Amino acid sequence: MNEFPSQHKDEFESMMGYLNRLRESGTVNMFGASTYLAKEFGIPKSDAREVLVYWMEHFEEVKDIT
Repeated sequence: MNEFPSQHKDEFESMMGYLNRLRESGTVNMFGASTYLAKEFGIPKSDAREVLVYWMEHFEEVKDIT
């Protein structure tokens, strides 16, 4: 996947910031973060996994979004 899931483009910065803050908190292994993301944003877990994969693959580009 090279593109952020189109159905969540409006939430892009919020989701990237959430994942960055979650990572910084150290409360979860980021490979399991899709569960947290799905709950926080009320999205299907399959969508959350796609968003998480995007975040992981593009970490250098999104790591400063808060």
